[in-house]
Amino acid sequence: MNAPNFITFVRLFFVPIIIWLIIKDDLRLAFWLTVAAAISDALDGIIAKKFDCITTLGAFLDPIADKALLVCLFIVLGHQGYIATWIVILVVFRDLLIVGGALMFHTITHSLEMVPLKISKINTAVQLGFVVGILGIEGYSIDVDRLRPMLPFIVALTSVWSGTAYVYLWSRKVSEYEAVDDDTNW
Repeated sequence: MNAPNFITFVRLFFVPIIIWLIIKDDLRLAFWLTVAAAISDALDGIIAKKFDCITTLGAFLDPIADKALLVCLFIVLGHQGYIATWIVILVVFRDLLIVGGALMFHTITHSLEMVPLKISKINTAVQLGFVVGILGIEGYSIDVDRLRPMLPFIVALTSVWSGTAYVYLWSRKVSEYEAVDDDTNW
């Protein structure tokens, strides 16, 4: 196992610990572990590219680790009352839509490349920034009353944009695949 994949596995290992800390109301430690997880998300990609150790496992594992971390954080932060239910539903629905779309795309075309869209990378960064911010705000009792109501809408904007981009891309690719398939059956 190479270093980037090991870092990604460590990030996955952090997920249940962070969730447990939030439930136990240890938001400061949850904040720092989430910061470490966010840094590891950038670090594994940088190392993989710089040292030419990009693997198929890593290409699939990295987004799984991201989704596990973010979906679990949104659900537990929503359950504990730190964020609004509507943003939890939106984020979870977007991820289910993307995973379901990827599975459907693979089922139809028998080919799935894990190449995230730029907007998806931006969305992941915004979502990570949001949950890190909420944990920091709550854990350290930081007063951001004017800014806080805007944060979920920024997450919503990038989530909808990203989800729509994937649905459009996969719909177009499946249509092209079916058109080629119809042409070869004549």
